[in-house]
Amino acid sequence: MDENRARRVVETLRARNVFAHVKLPHAGITQYGIRVVLPDGREAIWDNDGTAGLEAQIMRNGVLVGFVPSIPGSENFTDEQLIDAVAAADYDQPIGRSRPTRTARPEPVPAAPRPAGLAERLRRTFRD
Repeated sequence: MDENRARRVVETLRARNVFAHVKLPHAGITQYGIRVVLPDGREAIWDNDGTAGLEAQIMRNGVLVGFVPSIPGSENFTDEQLIDAVAAADYDQPIGRSRPTRTARPEPVPAAPRPAGLAERLRRTFRD
């Protein structure tokens, strides 16, 4: 995404009350992106990796915690379609989890014996 398009999209997102910023390119990449700050401290980085499709990486404190997968056909999105996709994205949907495997149920762990009360400890002390 070029700088002018990123600025237009961010301006419109802000008008829709989406806390968005232009994400400047980093070393070796000339693509601009959009950074959306989420209420819980995470941030979504949209289209800053130079690929054709639109996708987002969800980061918290610089660590990848999720992603929005590439949207089919997004390489030809107009500005309005791009804005709608970013504004309507479900950032809480878990992505990339493996299917649970069926395993045998673990054997139940026997409960620890209840500790003796004061009366029982005194009886034992004076019996011996």
